[in-house]
Amino acid sequence: MAQELGPLARTLSLPYYDAALPAHDRFHAERVRDLAVRLAGECERSVDEDVLTAAAWLHDVGRPLERSGEIDDHDEWGAEEAEELLATEGVPADRVDAVTDCIRTHSIRASSPEPETIEAKLLFDADKLDAAGARGIVRMACIVGERSGRAGEKYAVIDDASAHGTATSDLPDVALLREWSRERLDALYTSPGRRLGESRWRFMEEFFARFESEIGVGAEQ
Repeated sequence: MAQELGPLARTLSLPYYDAALPAHDRFHAERVRDLAVRLAGECERSVDEDVLTAAAWLHDVGRPLERSGEIDDHDEWGAEEAEELLATEGVPADRVDAVTDCIRTHSIRASSPEPETIEAKLLFDADKLDAAGARGIVRMACIVGERSGRAGEKYAVIDDASAHGTATSDLPDVALLREWSRERLDALYTSPGRRLGESRWRFMEEFFARFESEIGVGAEQ
């Protein structure tokens, strides 16, 4: 190969993110890469960081097509696309397989396979950690915005509906952000991931307490 796997994957992935919205754009991929490398450095097991960084760059290349309805599963599509891209660049088959395994198992969906390798678990954790903490709150709000207005979906209430007596089963409010983030943190696989997740969750609890006080649920400080 003319270059290392991680930088190669970055170059190959960037055009796919041109049509991405903020929650799943190239900057999300870069944050996931940085988080994955950080977690790998705290991991007691040996980690193939080249495979890990390559998978981080490529893991969401199918998101724009999934959002537009052109594909159903960005995990599987992304893995197949990554396989073709890397094979064309002469990446050995075993390395390609390691990267695509990470991509196939990075989702929290019930239909997604369980990650088994340490690289796949670290990618999963890094991806979910980008939904926690200060940046995670902003990112989850972006996802709410992306889904708002689509046929049959009501996600646009950035408020606490219960404070006004208007909560209904089909009208999610800001508590959705808390639920999504907690669901992802509860699913983390690695010890470094769980430690960072709990740190970020503590901040989120403070944020939501402040949010409630600002809309009159509690006394604003």
